[in-house]
Amino acid sequence: MDIKKIEEELSKEFKKIEEIEYLNSQKVIEAFWQEKVSTQHFVETTGYGYGDLGRDTLEKIYARIFKSENALVRTQFISGTHAISTALFALLRPHDTLLTITSKPYDTLLSVIGLDNNPSSLKSYLINYEQIDLVNNDFDIIKIQERLKKGNIKVIHIQRSKGYSTRESLSITKVENVIKKIREIDNSVIIMVDNCYCEFVSNKEPIEIGADICIGSLIKNLGGGISPNGGYIVGRKDLILLCSERLNVAGEAKEVGPSLGANKQFYQGLYMAPSVVASSLKTSLLAAYILEKMGYIVSPKWNEERVDIVRSITFNDKDTLIKFIQGIQMGSAIDSNVLPIPYRMPGYDDDIIMASGSFTQGSSIELSCDGPIKEPFVAYLQGGLTYQYGKIGVLKAIENIKK
Repeated sequence: MDIKKIEEELSKEFKKIEEIEYLNSQKVIEAFWQEKVSTQHFVETTGYGYGDLGRDTLEKIYARIFKSENALVRTQFISGTHAISTALFALLRPHDTLLTITSKPYDTLLSVIGLDNNPSSLKSYLINYEQIDLVNNDFDIIKIQERLKKGNIKVIHIQRSKGYSTRESLSITKVENVIKKIREIDNSVIIMVDNCYCEFVSNKEPIEIGADICIGSLIKNLGGGISPNGGYIVGRKDLILLCSERLNVAGEAKEVGPSLGANKQFYQGLYMAPSVVASSLKTSLLAAYILEKMGYIVSPKWNEERVDIVRSITFNDKDTLIKFIQGIQMGSAIDSNVLPIPYRMPGYDDDIIMASGSFTQGSSIELSCDGPIKEPFVAYLQGGLTYQYGKIGVLKAIENIKK
């Protein structure tokens, strides 16, 4: 395998990634300049977290980058799912209706919604749920508009990334189009976008194209592989207030929530994020090119538009899926000697095999790969803090399935 020749073939696609990286780096550094970031913003707060200058300034930076009215960026968020759950419980009341327009949501949201009759779900609070499936990997505009005309929809949920499904992830252009179509019928419905895995992959983010609220995790793209945990919610000021009161306590909202020493890591992770996302995309592109030439089905294809950092690889064979994911673990920095095996994880219906030799547990922006043990045996590859480390890991995994 001539890697140099492959990289030459990929050079035009790499250049496109680097152009987006530069634009997003400009966004970040200009926000740092405008908010006059200094070492005083790294000071730790504990307890209630009153007067946490670093936390408050970081949220102003996120608002600038996303072009939103306000932001909530907290170490108290455990994951992207936690941030989404917080927003849903903040925005919905008994007898309101949540409408998902991107088919079945990611597995870990099913208990939040109540599709499995969880006693702590939205359903248990008498919140209704409806779903409109995608058609040919795009929004079903006719059905969405018809449903909106009937009224009583409080929140529309859009999940951009594919999750454990075989559909394509959704581009910012497709999201912009559906938001325009929604607004033709209803100006008051809250449009909420799950932006996990998608940040800094494009030159725009959902708030810029009309979303009311946008949510993600800091152990994915925007944490840059440095944030130890956390999540963010950006959007309208009134909605952020509701989310902060749900996360913290009514009446105290954003005024409380100690940074617990994470501020420096949050700032540094955001600073590195455009570069790390670009490295992740290049790693994914290399994997797609080689695996496609080997006859496997990859999505998106190596020369198609990139929407998020996730690349799905369909093996149609259980053993090959397992060997590839085990190979990613072998090529990781942490726990390279550990052999992943399928097991039942909380929040999932099927056994999952997961390679995540990462510095932060579950960090998807670091080189990782996972997949459910069910047909058609699809692996979901993401991450790579640097392209060189990502390349080493991918080549190790390909070598392992060739054995």
